[in-house]
Amino acid sequence: MQRRTLLKLGVVSTAVLVLAGGAAALLSPGLHEGRLSPAGREVFRAVGRAVLDQSLPREKASRNDALNGLLNRVDELTLALPPHAQAELSQLLSLLASAAGRRALTGLGDEWPLATEVRIQQSLQEMRLSGIVLRRQAYAALHDITAAAYFSDVSTWPQLGYPGPVRI
Repeated sequence: MQRRTLLKLGVVSTAVLVLAGGAAALLSPGLHEGRLSPAGREVFRAVGRAVLDQSLPREKASRNDALNGLLNRVDELTLALPPHAQAELSQLLSLLASAAGRRALTGLGDEWPLATEVRIQQSLQEMRLSGIVLRRQAYAALHDITAAAYFSDVSTWPQLGYPGPVRI
């Protein structure tokens, strides 16, 4: 394939993703009034299962409680973001919640709730190492928000064996 053809393909693909993301954001926003929409919660629950896999409690009910706590803390975090950052995150979550966006950005064919932790981890790793900046940025946002929201809560520290900050 010639370089010019490859560049045209890249430009067209980017335009399609932007249009699809904009349409998805209008139809099903990732955030609603600064909080996760049902679609956004689904994405972050699945990403949380994968990113925090070894840090989450093993028992199913406790694991579910930990993931619900994560989603509540993500809500708190998103409410504290400036409006432009909320809009960008909402667009990303809308895109990831759609089948086409999920496949394009993550390479994940399964719907978020049906995908295994291992498959989501593989998809996130592919995003992290991608030559496409948009995929790397999406990975960084998902990973960093998930980790910050989870590990910032004192209730998660005993599971990790972390005693907390040293008193001075």
